[in-house]
Amino acid sequence: MKKMTLIAALLVPSLFGSIANAHTGMDPKLTAALSNELRQEANLQRDVYRHPGETLSFFDIKPTDTVIELWPGGRWYAEILAPYLASDGHYIAANFDANPPEGVTLPGYQIRLGKALQQWISDNNTALGNASVLAFDPPRLASLGDDNSADVVLTFRNLHNWAMKQQLENVFDAAYQVLKPGGVFGVVEHRAKPGMEIKSGYMVQEEMIALAEQSGFKLVASSEVNANAKDSKDYPKGVWTLPPSLRLGEQDKEKYLAIGESDRMTLKFVKK
Repeated sequence: MKKMTLIAALLVPSLFGSIANAHTGMDPKLTAALSNELRQEANLQRDVYRHPGETLSFFDIKPTDTVIELWPGGRWYAEILAPYLASDGHYIAANFDANPPEGVTLPGYQIRLGKALQQWISDNNTALGNASVLAFDPPRLASLGDDNSADVVLTFRNLHNWAMKQQLENVFDAAYQVLKPGGVFGVVEHRAKPGMEIKSGYMVQEEMIALAEQSGFKLVASSEVNANAKDSKDYPKGVWTLPPSLRLGEQDKEKYLAIGESDRMTLKFVKK
């Protein structure tokens, strides 16, 4: 009952002046996945900012697809996608390397999140079907699977991480290789003003489009479903100043909560 009450609350006008998660005309299986019992309450509360139903519908995700999600981290989208694809599709988490070989040092949070996702899939295998995990950490682990084997590759708020490591081109190339011809590459990322530094966590939309096209993709559509005009993008701790990170703690907390999550580009590419 608690979850259903929350979902109902999200059907009111959002902070950005649009209707959040208005599910009219949406695939009924996707609607069900948005409120499935495996979703954490804290993740449900972010729907008002992240518009998962509209976003996944924009990317034309179907329940029969093989979908690879890049670096799902704390499994925010995994909790929707894996149940949605469980019966007739295949969810693949291209995640952090949970068991790096001797001599390879990774941040502790990556190993922790990698193991947690593996455990979650193992614990819920009945509900998640053949959901699986592969380690993806370019340039050391730069393959997403067999060429032309996936229908969709998705990445949510990760481009800046790879850009900081000079690996963004390798990521786009890997996505292109694994997708079937006509397959979709869906991108959601914090949107920069021209000239902003990568360390802010924001990326310039036009530059991301150009890089994807360089890898062979064609931009077929963009959406403002995850836009936020309140985001001024000039904070002491970059994008992490805003929720959900709130890196400044209690300092100006109400101000940043009122802004909400970041302004985001939502881009749909296809493999030509």
